[in-house]
Amino acid sequence: MNKCILIPDSFKGTMSSSEICAMMKDAIHTYYPDADVVSIPVADGGEGTVDSFLEALGGEKITLEVTGPHFEKIDSFYGILPDGTAVVEMAAAAGLPQVGDYLHPEKATTFGVGELILDAAKRGCKKIVVGLGGSATNDGATGAAAAVGITFTDAEGKSFVPQGETLDRIVSIDISTRDKALDGVEIITMCDIDNPLCGPHGAAHVFGPQKGADEKMVEFLDVQLGRMSDAIKKNLSIDISELPGSGAAGGMGGGMVAFFGAALEMGIEVVLDTVRFDEQCEDTDMVFTGEGKIDFQSLRGKVVIGIARRTKKKNVPLVAIVGDIGDNLEAAYEEGVSAIFSINRVAQEFRVLKKRAKSDMVLTMDNLIRFVQRLGY
Repeated sequence: MNKCILIPDSFKGTMSSSEICAMMKDAIHTYYPDADVVSIPVADGGEGTVDSFLEALGGEKITLEVTGPHFEKIDSFYGILPDGTAVVEMAAAAGLPQVGDYLHPEKATTFGVGELILDAAKRGCKKIVVGLGGSATNDGATGAAAAVGITFTDAEGKSFVPQGETLDRIVSIDISTRDKALDGVEIITMCDIDNPLCGPHGAAHVFGPQKGADEKMVEFLDVQLGRMSDAIKKNLSIDISELPGSGAAGGMGGGMVAFFGAALEMGIEVVLDTVRFDEQCEDTDMVFTGEGKIDFQSLRGKVVIGIARRTKKKNVPLVAIVGDIGDNLEAAYEEGVSAIFSINRVAQEFRVLKKRAKSDMVLTMDNLIRFVQRLGY
């Protein structure tokens, strides 16, 4: 084996993608010391997205002071990849870790996310990837929009920065005041959920409780997002109310489309395109991926299946190393997965297995690579 690619998702609660890559790489080099091993830690858009891209491709981490979720000043960051693409994770400026126990999504803002985006544009980045995940906000990206110069005015003609609790005050939206540094900049938003903006499956109902919203607050926030959607439709002639993914990150998915002209794309597709995965596959002997559990939900096109569809086109074998294996996965093989192996070596409950997940990963990879070598691959 001359070259292989490692591109696993994290095993939630046990191992990060980077840790898994390191263990896989060690196993491969034990038997193929001269093999070219390309590690691509998978980022899902949430916390750790910037570091994952920088680890995979190199680049520079930019640190700066921005506005935090409750309008306080915080230290934040984003990444610039070697090709000039900027990677922003909204969690770095408007995430749950920044608010601690002060959970008030109705008052939280994405203003700092807009400051990160604008800073990247002013540095000359013509493509910006924005990862959504782990948000403490429910402002529909209006804060981020205000940070880049978009003007929101109320019934009295006064401009203001909307929050989750004041979205119904928006009467007019003027995007002509948006900073010119964003002209011609391509913005891609990583979004792995298809929730609409409002309703029982919308941003407030599904994600509001984890941000501190009780039942009454959830209903209130849902109405507020609906009012924002109406204002966007009236002022910008864009309907985000039923747009799949518009409910991501407190409505930021929809706001990124309306205010920034962003495209909402599955996280794994963004990763694969950004690291030029198709080119990497040209001279690759085998690809290793994985996730905590592969089941019918995985078939919707997340990490393993997203990669499999690419490797299938290149006729490159894809091996998935996972924790649990669900039933009825024949479709996974049709999509391009060559084989699926579980690291679970004993019959135990997850609370026990998670403590030995790392050692089980090492043993499973060692066993697999021994077999591959025996085949003369």
